Amino acid sequence: MIEYNKIYIDGQWVAPSGEGHSTLINPATEEAFATVPYSHIEDVDKAARAARRAFPAWSRTSSKEREEIILAICAKLTERKDELASLISQEMGIPYHFARGIQVGGPIQGLSIFAELAKTMDDVRKEDGFSVYKEPIGVCSFITPWNFPLFQVIAKVGPALAAGCTTLLKPSEQTPLSCFVFAEVCDEVGLPAGVFNLLPGKGSMIGDACSSHPEVDLVSFTGSTGVGVGVAKLAAESVKRVCQELGGKSPFIVAEDANVAKAIKYVIKDSMFNSGQMCIQLSRILVHESQYEEAVEVAKTVTESLVVGDPADKGTFLGPLSSMRARESVVRYIEKGIAEGARLVTGGPELPEGITKGAYVKPTIFADVTNDMAIAQEEIFGPVLCLIKYKTEDEAIAIANDTEFGLSSGLWAEDADTQMRIARQLRAGQVKVNGPAFSFAAPFGGYKQSGNGREWGASGLVEYTEEKAIMIGS
Repeated sequence: MIEYNKIYIDGQWVAPSGEGHSTLINPATEEAFATVPYSHIEDVDKAARAARRAFPAWSRTSSKEREEIILAICAKLTERKDELASLISQEMGIPYHFARGIQVGGPIQGLSIFAELAKTMDDVRKEDGFSVYKEPIGVCSFITPWNFPLFQVIAKVGPALAAGCTTLLKPSEQTPLSCFVFAEVCDEVGLPAGVFNLLPGKGSMIGDACSSHPEVDLVSFTGSTGVGVGVAKLAAESVKRVCQELGGKSPFIVAEDANVAKAIKYVIKDSMFNSGQMCIQLSRILVHESQYEEAVEVAKTVTESLVVGDPADKGTFLGPLSSMRARESVVRYIEKGIAEGARLVTGGPELPEGITKGAYVKPTIFADVTNDMAIAQEEIFGPVLCLIKYKTEDEAIAIANDTEFGLSSGLWAEDADTQMRIARQLRAGQVKVNGPAFSFAAPFGGYKQSGNGREWGASGLVEYTEEKAIMIGS
């Protein structure tokens, strides 16, 4: 049993102000494997005041100093890569071999990019009669999700450190262990006291305090749209900057000229990754009517080839969902899709064959879905995909954009003009054309109810800066 009993505030591991702890359950085995303490409102106040005290000195460090300390964090995280992958796999079910790459290795790469970007804070724009300087915004409060625990922490803490901000982190109650490792690493490399503070616990207990504390200048939240609205309201009372990465129901258009087999194979594997627990999941697959039944057959074949099982097995593609509660929610959506009249191509609400316990769900494909169905409009957050038929390119684009979300999107087309024509019309923060890898340098964020602001790369750093104009008279 892994046991933590202290939290990290002002450069020290200290006991929380109150009692209580959370017990982490491995969703593959349904067994407890770790406990972590709850932080309390008093701890938020201590952390926020520590971050405020640390801000003047940290904000004045040279960009070279910040670059070096971020690279030192990268090096220490790399040394603990296997441990981090194991913890994340146990917390939320992703196969270990996938966790080691996208959940750990990728974010470390992204953090190294922020180290390089720290020097851009020194840039000065000279204009006629004035100069424009970049300065860090101040104390930043972060509330992160369970589905990409270290990934989302680095997406927020990385640019904040590079800019010269100080930070409070409230990780998901469900997946906090990699954040404890991150705090240990920050302490080990000598990050100054108060620059990073770790506040594990219930969102309902301390989330409001993290969003509304008077010493906090910026709040960055990743999670559901409903909770994000509440965070924004709390932050608005003191006019904080708010960055949000919220829900998604992303489309994938298979153009009429596309190689259907390649396109469908890509989107099925891409969207079933992490057991579909991704806000960027390309969950609505739009196919021209002339190629539709071919696409259905390919989707069935590819989906049924995906191995569901033990996250420790190198051959496993889908582990369990993150919890039994998550499984219950996804199963309800599968049952709703059947009730709505969609054609169940493969999968279903039952446990996968040969599995008798754990939060497992069969990877599921629905065909004959219309865009007004709940399974086409609501974020399911599981391995459930919808195939939707279209007649014309304009209709496909209209269906793709007919959603309250706009986080991600994708398409597959052979012709370069077709690729750009469709991509430029999709109302989403990212468009993945013909299956590119995720880029930690590209801006990431949403349109509409998928949020505001951008993460990763140079655009992610901008969120943590203020511009100051200095005008000097003669």
